[in-house]
Amino acid sequence: MSEWFDVGPVGLVAEGEVVAVAAGGKPVALFMQNGDHFALHDLCTHGQARLSDGFVEDGCIECPLHQGLFCIASGEPRSAPVTEAVRAYPVRVSGDRILVEV
Repeated sequence: MSEWFDVGPVGLVAEGEVVAVAAGGKPVALFMQNGDHFALHDLCTHGQARLSDGFVEDGCIECPLHQGLFCIASGEPRSAPVTEAVRAYPVRVSGDRILVEV
């Protein structure tokens, strides 16, 4: 069963950036793109690197280990060597807090 977790205040992550947070003990990479928040499991499915250590560009996060790209909205792979999606988590804003469902 999933549950919503408070991961921090609105403003924690800047537009086009990524920050590492935890939700229910799980590592989460939190993004903001075009004013919307997104969350992915914070481990690359290819090399087990932390996605939050990567670079955000054109709606994707680049894995710092082998430069594979994942869509920050869906977790779907966008370039080799990545072939398996990373889990995307629902995000909502409640008042001035960011909540992630895991």
